[in-house]
Amino acid sequence: MNIIVVGAGIVGMSCAIWLQREGHSVTIVDRTGPATGTSHGNAGVLAAGAVVPVTTPGLIKRAPGMLLNPNSPLFLKWSYLPNLAPYLWKYLGFATDDHVDHYATAMSSLLHDTVDQHRSLAKGTGAEKYITTEDYCFGYSTKADFEADAYGWNKRSAAGYEYQVVDSVTYSKYDPAFGSVFETLVRCKNHGRISDPGKYVKALADHFVSAGGTLKICEVTDIENTGDIITSIKTNSGSMKADHIVFALGPWSKKIAHKLGIKVPFESERGYHVEFINPSIILKSPMMVASGKFVLTPMDGRLRAAGVIEFGGLEKNPSRAPFELLIRQVKDVLPLLKYDEIVEWMGHRPAPADSLPLIGANDPNGFSYSAFGHQHVGLTGGPKTGRIIADLIQGKKPNIDLAAFDPTKYKI
Repeated sequence: MNIIVVGAGIVGMSCAIWLQREGHSVTIVDRTGPATGTSHGNAGVLAAGAVVPVTTPGLIKRAPGMLLNPNSPLFLKWSYLPNLAPYLWKYLGFATDDHVDHYATAMSSLLHDTVDQHRSLAKGTGAEKYITTEDYCFGYSTKADFEADAYGWNKRSAAGYEYQVVDSVTYSKYDPAFGSVFETLVRCKNHGRISDPGKYVKALADHFVSAGGTLKICEVTDIENTGDIITSIKTNSGSMKADHIVFALGPWSKKIAHKLGIKVPFESERGYHVEFINPSIILKSPMMVASGKFVLTPMDGRLRAAGVIEFGGLEKNPSRAPFELLIRQVKDVLPLLKYDEIVEWMGHRPAPADSLPLIGANDPNGFSYSAFGHQHVGLTGGPKTGRIIADLIQGKKPNIDLAAFDPTKYKI
């Protein structure tokens, strides 16, 4: 069959490669090329235990104070608030214990074997060398701060994830970089890291093309459809048709999804990173700095600090405050860090109101498919999402309950 995958990030690339391995003729369409968005700029962590959403109980009460605190990782472009308000109301409505449990159950099934899924995806490609297996660590300034975060750790334990709580002396025997900055640290086992996310996805793209796949750099501007059935996609280079179309457009998915009747409440979360080039300190594992909710990840020739949530839409320029916050907080926890220069980046995470990605057919006949909305875990969940989409198009039943991810739950 001829299949079009719209989107060349990690999710779209995973869909394309698994479909190609099933013998299909696959074309990837992307407006800028592989890994030019969040698949380049993410924290590089294969976060198998990322099964607790941002929307936990009490968020409604905490959010105003966070927005007014200059050291908080939550930002808002206030001029965007009128556009954001309908989504925000629904988003905050999911800050319940029942939804956290629902999310944890669903996401555990998608994320728990992420390292194995990446190794299977990258096998025989130039991308294999970027995958490592290591702990994912969390650093807390005080024991009291860790205890205040007990809700999330209890949910991870209930979902079957193992972790070890240690003090700074014990952790320093593993990695002395932080000294006594953190009083309490958590080491999460069975996680992984991509040492250069952008190069990783580009290596996958090179393999896809060398194996006979087609990569077209053009922008999808619209679709032509009759009800559920898409007759073609419109691009700035002309119309294209296929037997099946997979939409993996990340934060740019809303327009087409809504036109297909998938009325998902959806926004862009703007994420930021700063990179310290040729750093004097090389960490042994990624570290989530709990006070700032950002991750410090060792990468090839640099140290990346990635995090922050800012609501401001797809069009507005980056804000200075998130960059300055990340730089300031990195220097707080690594005061002896030296480097050649700092490189800044801002990108967009796709954020459904319920924080659950959309994975599956958009119509009863399976003509088109959704594979987007992974929010903070696109890198972690991308390979398995691609395998699921390939199975569905092949008529195979995936060994995972997809009800929580079903795009048609938003059909009106």
